[in-house]
Amino acid sequence: MILTDARGRPQAGRLGDRATLDELLRRAARQRPDALALIDPPNRESFTDRRPRRLTYAEADHAVSAIAGRLRRIGLHTDAIVAVQMANTVENVLTLLGVLRAGLIAMPLPLLWRRRDAVTALRRVGATALIVSGRIGASDHFALAQQFAAETFPIRYVCGYGSEAPDGLVPLDDIFDVRKLDPLPARQEERAPDAAPGAHIALVTWDVAPEGLVPVARSHAEMIAGGLAVMLESKLQQEDVLLSTLTLSSFAGIAITLVPWLLLGGTLALHHPFDAGALFAQLSTLECDGVFLPGPLADHLSEQIQAAGIACPSMIATWRAPERLNRAVSWRVAESRMTDVMVFGEIGLLAACRGPSGRPEALPYGMVTAPRGQKGGIVAAEAKLTSAGTLALGGPMVPRAAFPPGAERSGLPHFKVGANGFVDTGYGCRSDSSSIVVTGPPPGMVSVGAYRFMLDDMQQRVNGFDDGGAMVAALPDVFAGHRLVGSAKNVQGLQRTLAEQGINPLISSAFGESRRVSVS
Repeated sequence: MILTDARGRPQAGRLGDRATLDELLRRAARQRPDALALIDPPNRESFTDRRPRRLTYAEADHAVSAIAGRLRRIGLHTDAIVAVQMANTVENVLTLLGVLRAGLIAMPLPLLWRRRDAVTALRRVGATALIVSGRIGASDHFALAQQFAAETFPIRYVCGYGSEAPDGLVPLDDIFDVRKLDPLPARQEERAPDAAPGAHIALVTWDVAPEGLVPVARSHAEMIAGGLAVMLESKLQQEDVLLSTLTLSSFAGIAITLVPWLLLGGTLALHHPFDAGALFAQLSTLECDGVFLPGPLADHLSEQIQAAGIACPSMIATWRAPERLNRAVSWRVAESRMTDVMVFGEIGLLAACRGPSGRPEALPYGMVTAPRGQKGGIVAAEAKLTSAGTLALGGPMVPRAAFPPGAERSGLPHFKVGANGFVDTGYGCRSDSSSIVVTGPPPGMVSVGAYRFMLDDMQQRVNGFDDGGAMVAALPDVFAGHRLVGSAKNVQGLQRTLAEQGINPLISSAFGESRRVSVS
C-alpha cells in the first residue's frame, strides 16, 4: 500500500525510495552471515518465557523468513495489518521484520495498553492478526490478546511466543527450529516492476491528540530517514555493537534502535526496561560502541558509568519530553559523545550531538542536516514556527498523509498535514533568526516515560467511579517527565474497576500504593 497526499500524489521516499527495512536485513545477512546480530537481555527469564538467545545474521534471517512464511500460510494477505505487543526480546525484532518480509504492515502496540486503547486501535485500522509475548512481567498477554480479539471482529488470528499457549492460538516458538520454510509470495520486484518499494507502508504507530488516539502510517523510506539522521549525527560506525533500553512500540523506538542497527550491520543487544543491575552487567561485558537510553536516565547514570570505568564511545539520549532538554546536565564523560534526540510524539525526531561545552545544542531554524554543520550532510528534517508559536516539522521522515486512506473525511482523529507538507507538533517554542528552543508540551499533554496522555482524557476515564470523587493529576518527575497521582475514597475498588475497564495500568497505579510499573 502506498499512501497519497491530499492531491492524490504517491508518497515516494525522499532519501532513497528503493530501500526497505527487509532489504537492509537481507544485505547484512549476505555480507556477514556468521556475525553476531542480536542478543537478548541476560535477565530475560525474569520478565518473559524462554532462555536468552544470541543469533547470527544467518540465523536471524532464517527466523524472519520462517515467521513470514507462517503468517502467509495461515491466510494473511498482502498489506494486512498485524498488531504486535511483545517484550523487548529478539523475537520482537524478528517478528516486526517477519511481518514486513511477508508483505504485511506491522502495528506495534505499547506494552501497557490494555483493552480500552488496544481495542480502539485494532478496530480503527481493521487489523487482522495480533502477535504477543505470552508473559510480560506479571501480565498474561495470551489472555489479554484473546480478550482483544473477542472484541475486535476483524482479528482472525492470534499468534504468540511463550509457555502454556491456549487453544486456538498460533504458536511461533518453533520458528527457530524450522528447517523447511513455508513459501513466501514472489517478491514485489519479481511480480511487477516497482520503482519505489521504499514508498510502501511499513508500520503504523499511534499518537495522542486532544480528540483521541491517532494512527500514523510510515513508509520504509520515512522510517529509514529517521534512523539515518540518528546514525549520522551520533557518528555510529559500521559493525558497531549497540545496546538499547528503548522498546520497539513507537516511531522513535524503532527509528532510533532498529534502523541504525540494520544500516550498520552491527550487533544489537536488547534491555527490557528497566533493571539497573542488568544494564550495568551488559555495559560491563558487551564493550558497546553505542547505548540508547531515555534522556533523563542518561543524565542520571553518566557519573556512575564513568566511576565504573565503563567505556562507551557514543551515548544516544532520547527526550520524549523535549522541553526538558534545556535543563539537562552537562555531559562530561571522558572519551564519550552524547547525542540528544528530541522526540515529538509520532510526528518526527531531531538529533544533535553535544559540542565541547557538554551542553545541548540549539535547534536550527529551517533545514536540519545530519551530521549537523558538516559539508555534504543529508537533509534530515525542516523546522519552522507556526503563527501560533508552535514547532512544525517537515522533511523526509515526516508522513504526508492521514491513515487509513480517507481518514480526514471520517470525522475520527487523524494525522493532520498542512498544505505546505508541515505538521504542527503543538510544542511551544521561542526563536531568533537562526535557532529554536522548545519551551513546553502541547496544552494539557503530559509524558510519563514513553507514554503520552491528555489530562482531560485521564480525568474522564476515572469519572463516574468512586461516586464521582476520584481525581488524577500529573506532577513533574526527574526520570519519567511526569508521574501520575490520584485520590479516591475507595482506592482498591477504583483500581479493580479500572483494571476491569481495560485502562492503562499507569493510571491505576496513580492511586495509592501499588506495584511499580515500568514506563520506558
